[in-house]
Formats: sequence, structure tokens, C-alpha cells
Amino acid sequence: MRRYHVTTFGCQMNAHDSERIKGMLESLGLGEAAAPEDADIVVFNTCTIREKPDTKLAAYLGDAAARKRRRPDMVVAVGGCYAEAQRERIFERYPFVDVAFGPGSIPHLGDWIRAGGYAVPRGRFGSHETFAATLPMHRERRFSAWVQVSMGCNSKCAYCIVPAVRGREQSRRPGEIVAEVERLAVDGVKEITLLGQNVNSWGRDLAPGLVTEFGELLRACDVVEGIERIRFTSPHPKDFREPVVAAIAECESVCEHVHLPLQSGSSRILKAMRRTYSRERYLSLVERLRAAIPDLALGTDVIVGFPGETEVDFCETLEVVEAVGFDSAFTFVYSPRVGTEAAEMPDQVPEELKRERMERLVEVVQRGAAVRNEGRVGLVEEVLVEGPSRTDPALLRGRTRRNTTVNFTGTAAPGDMVPVTIEGATSTTLKGRETTLVPA
Repeated sequence: MRRYHVTTFGCQMNAHDSERIKGMLESLGLGEAAAPEDADIVVFNTCTIREKPDTKLAAYLGDAAARKRRRPDMVVAVGGCYAEAQRERIFERYPFVDVAFGPGSIPHLGDWIRAGGYAVPRGRFGSHETFAATLPMHRERRFSAWVQVSMGCNSKCAYCIVPAVRGREQSRRPGEIVAEVERLAVDGVKEITLLGQNVNSWGRDLAPGLVTEFGELLRACDVVEGIERIRFTSPHPKDFREPVVAAIAECESVCEHVHLPLQSGSSRILKAMRRTYSRERYLSLVERLRAAIPDLALGTDVIVGFPGETEVDFCETLEVVEAVGFDSAFTFVYSPRVGTEAAEMPDQVPEELKRERMERLVEVVQRGAAVRNEGRVGLVEEVLVEGPSRTDPALLRGRTRRNTTVNFTGTAAPGDMVPVTIEGATSTTLKGRETTLVPA
């Protein structure tokens, strides 16, 4: 049996795309290799939203080139957003690459391999015509799954290359989404995460119908028997409307967790980023969310060092992070992306200043998250068990409804939903023990 290996960079959408790539390759009779060194076909599903993934990919491709010199029949494929952004330049930089394909071409990859044996076409890019959601799927966990509800993005953030590589926003039809959720429930899935580049603007390009607003979609998924948790990512603050807030508050299976990208706490920088909301509007949305969902956990994204960011702007970001008290945050140093508006802006921030500001931001984020997690000590949390702890195999690992990782003692199996008494906390995790609840 010929074998494949897929290496994934970047976001949850990429991880979901990789599940589809794996499922498609397995439908052609290939088996999965444990390591790229053991594979006949190696696939790199790439990200290009920042410079770091590009650098990391170059190192991986260097290793692949060395293996291909020893095994000329090995197929090297580069997919995803980096491939879409670079197109034919990939073959100029990496002449040993056999095939490259953009995210809009994933549904055709199996056809190319099937039609050409392993002499696959060198490049196929970006039709963005069909959802990869219809492909077979290789899930890493039997009890949780991603569900793609849209692809592409209509926003024009000055720093972001996603619209260029994933196309205009297209919403998947609600009937198809709910039907997939129902199939997943029958298959034993307990937790789903609805995915979109701007997930809460889903439905606006669809013809009027019973379900064409994201809050309505949440309610339609909530009634599916067997689904106990629903998450979604990533929403845009500008599109976070009242029906979505109400659905989170009222739907039993929708988790009390929202990832709400901030990017900057300075209204001046937000305007330069073309984020279309101000600091005040963001804080007002946080107030409305917390008023409707009292035990809400908030995560965010923050970019440090956007062109023109002054010390005053950065301090305003720190103020917002302090004021909100995020439970988690992904923090990024701004890196220019060719083809974006921000890459051509004057007043690029020096790298050493970006790094210094990043250290200050991370300290504030971690301090606030630690305080919030310490507030959970003594509570009993419902935990969906994922497997053994990554740091101590004697412990189990799982997540709460608020999306916090818990390492705990117990006898539960992956996929079980168990009560855990929280006994300790850090800025990123909780620690506890599996508990037997006594009926009231």
C-alpha cells in the first residue's frame, strides 16, 4: 500500500481542510504514514497569514527535497493559502515540488491523482467553486468535528491576505450544514465547531429562506439530537448582531465561549486596519455579551506593531486587554504580506520595538487569564475528555464548555463528558479530579 503524510500549518480551517485531504487520499486506497519519512506522497497544507509559517514551510520543504533526491518517485504536494498566494512561483523556488493547489482546488485533488497515477499536474489554483465539505473526512477524534459553514471573506482588513487566497465569501446552504451535523451526531460526535473566515456573517449571500442568519443556524444545530456542545469561530465584531447573542444565551448546546478578535485597542489603528469598529464599539459589544451570558469566557486575537502604531496606541491596547479580562489570547507580531495595503504603509514599526511590546502584552494577558482561571478553583466543571495529558500521561486532559483545558485525575475515556472539581489553575490551564455528583 502506498502511503501519504499531511503536515498542516495555520488555522482551524486549514486543519479541517487537511481532514478532507486525508479522507480523499484514503478513498483512493492510500494509507496514512506516521511520519513524512515513511510516505510516498507528502502534502503540506500551508498558511501565509504571517511570515513565520512561510519560514517554517521552507525548512520542511528543504527536508522533503533531500528525501526526494534519495527517492525520486516520492510525490511532494504543496496546498493551501501559501500555494494560492505564490502560484507558479512555487515551482521556481522549489523545482522538486510535483503539484501545488490552492484551497479552492481541494475538491479536485483526488481526480488529478486518480487520472495521472502519481504523475500529477504541476499546479491547480483557486476556482473557489465548491466546498471541500462534500469530500470524505478523516477525523482525528471520533467525538468532535469541525463543520464548514462558509468559505472566503468579504472584509478588507489592511493586513490580511485571506480574501486574496480564499476568495469572496460564500455561504453553504443551511440544509446541507444541518444534514452534516445530523450525520455527525449519528456517528457519535458530541461537539461540533462551526467554521468560517467570518462565521457570523454566514447567510447574507443566500436567497431569503427560513434560515439565513447565523443566530438561526445556531438554533437549527442546537436541536440536533446527540450534539451536546456547539462552538463557532471566528466571528467579526462588526457582524455580531443581537440574534447571535440571544442564540448563545438561549441554546442549551451552544457553549459559553466566544473568540472575539480585537486586533488593537486603539481606534486610530483599528481605522487604519480597516476593521470598521472602534474601541468603544468593541467594549460595548463585550458588555452586551457578558450581560446576556454571565459566565461567558472571551478569547481574542491581538496584533502588535501594525504600521504607525505609537506608544500611545499600544498603551490603549493594553488598557482594553486589562478592561476586558480575556480568558485567552492569540498574540501576533505584525508581519507585512505582499499584496496587502498595510505592507505599503509608511511608518513600519522596528522589529525590536515590536518584540518589546509583545513581551509587555503577553505579561498583561497571562496575568489577567491567571486571575480568571483562579476564580474557577472550587467549582465543578463539565469536561469533555480528549485523551491523556500532554505533560503528564498519568493525568487525563479535556476541555470545559468555556474552552479551558483541564488536566485531571480520573478513569474516564476519551469522548466521555464528566464532572471535574477544579483544584488548581495557571494562566492557561486548570487542574482537578473527576468527581461523582450527588443528586440533589
